Formats: sequence, structure tokens, C-alpha cells
Amino acid sequence: MHPTLPDLMTAIEITEPGGPEKLVPTRRPLPQPTLGEVLIKVAAAGVNRPDCLQRQGSYPPPPGASDLPGLEVAGSIVALGEGVDTWRVGDEVCALLTGGGYAEYCTAPAQQCLPIPAGLTVQQAAALPETFFTVWSNVFDRARLQPGESLLVHGGASGIGTTAIQLAKTLGSRVFATVGGSEKIQPCLDLGAERVINYREEDFVQAIKAATNGQGVNVILDMVGGDYMQRNLSTLAVEGRLVFIAFLRGATVELNLAPVMMKRLTITGSTLRARPVAHKAPITRALREIVWPLLASGAIRPLIDRVFPLTEAAAAHALMESNSHIGKILLQAN
Repeated sequence: MHPTLPDLMTAIEITEPGGPEKLVPTRRPLPQPTLGEVLIKVAAAGVNRPDCLQRQGSYPPPPGASDLPGLEVAGSIVALGEGVDTWRVGDEVCALLTGGGYAEYCTAPAQQCLPIPAGLTVQQAAALPETFFTVWSNVFDRARLQPGESLLVHGGASGIGTTAIQLAKTLGSRVFATVGGSEKIQPCLDLGAERVINYREEDFVQAIKAATNGQGVNVILDMVGGDYMQRNLSTLAVEGRLVFIAFLRGATVELNLAPVMMKRLTITGSTLRARPVAHKAPITRALREIVWPLLASGAIRPLIDRVFPLTEAAAAHALMESNSHIGKILLQAN
């Protein structure tokens, strides 16, 4: 460890499963980077829906991961673990984590770190890893969205949604989105969606059919599940792909699967957190080669709703669970 580093840091721990008030500041020893890891002095950390699920007790960290919440950070590297030769102390990076981001310092696999894109602040970069890794892995790797195809994004105003809209539009696809309020429509249109459906007022199945001359969309990115599952199958075009990343309305439902056969549909999904570093490294490379130049050029940008001090993580979670935010919520650590 670098001799100027402190012995203790401020972190946010989950005292017990429950509401946002169960997030409490504490003092902890600095983590030490092991083989293939770096130690990052955190400037900012992203707040994501899985953090809320972990706080509630329904999304425990994988074996060996920090018990602290936080799946993405940005900051500067202050120490290198054994075997790391791709980064140097002082480099500014953003990183995908398996946990531990709600702290002044955290460790991250070197292969899950990316440079701060040119033109972005370190704080803006903290809004990138979790959503961009997730969207790239699911929309472009698993669902194989191609230029000229169409994508429906549920939760279009979320961090995932605003990322998916921009990436798909910039890479040549038609994009549609659903949102839960009229105030969220224009921001999604501004990001590149051609039609945004307020699901509280319209049936997205009929709206998509009308917008696509009855054909449906090629890919749906769904974080809702529940009663959306059957409706998603109705909304897909022939050879369409449905990819799940969460089930906010539940994972268990009775389905009529005849459309899967009749339209030759593909249903898939994934989680990212527990996958080995070696499985995430190709995503890192793809983002650096394809997406980071788009960020540097200004073609896409993270949309940040609000930044809270690290010690106000409970308020950040309350905002997340209110579903009133548009884009990302961040915690400022240093």
C-alpha cells in the first residue's frame, strides 16, 4: 500500500435488510488489491437498482465480493495488485465492480477498468460502467441488435434505458421506449427514441404495432417481467429476440408460448455481477473499441439526474425507488 494512504475510510454499509434507512455510514479499513486488481480512490459511485435489491436482502453479493453495495465507480488508481501492468498509479479510470463502490476506496479487477472518455469528467464517468456493460452485453451480444433493426426499451428513462436508447440509435437502429410518466417522454425523444409510450396511458403493444406497420420490433430489452412477458411476445416481429435483465413485476407467470414457435422467437437474459472476470473482459474491450470513441465525440453522453454526498446514500436510494428520476443517480465520495 502507498505510504500516504489512510488506514481507514468512510463507507456505506447495510446494517440489515430493509429500507433506505438501513444504509449507514461507517469506518472501515482500506481494502487491499489482490492479484490482477487495482485500488481506486473513488471520486463518485453510481447508484443502481441492484443496489436497492441487495439492501432489501434479495440480491446478495457473490462469494468473495465486498458486502458493501456499489457496482460502479470512477476515480484514480492509488495502488496496483500483483500482475497488473496495464495501469499505473495516478491513472483516472472508471470500473465495473462486484460490490464495494459505496466507499472512499475500492478494489476492482484491472480488466474491468476503462479510461475516462475524453471530454467527460470523472463524475460523469461514474455513470458509465454498470449500464454500458449491461446494455452492450444484452442488447448487442445476446440479442444481436443490428443496424436497421428496431429496439423497444422498457424503462426508457432509467439509467439502463437512457443508455440503450442512445447506443442503439447511434449505431443505426430504430428505438422505441416505454416510460411511467408524461414528464419522461421528451427526454427519451431527445436521446433518440422515435416513439415513447407512457404505459400508464397507452397500451405499448398497440402503439408499437401502429408504429411498425403491424410488424413489431426485432429486439425488446425488458427489466419488468410479470404481466409484460406475454405482451412482449405479442410485440416482437418474426425472428424477434426478447432479453431480460430484471423482473421488477415478478419472474413467475403463466405464458402462452405459441408465439415463440409461430414467430421463431428467441428468449434470453443474463446477469453480470457473478460472472468471472474473464467473461467480462471481452465486454470491456468492445466498449473501449466501439463505444468509448462515441462518448469522446459527444455522440452519446451519460444522463445524470442528481448527485448526493456519499453519506446521503439513503436519500439516493429513496429517489431511485420513487421512480421519479431520469437517468443516473450518483454518490460523490471525494
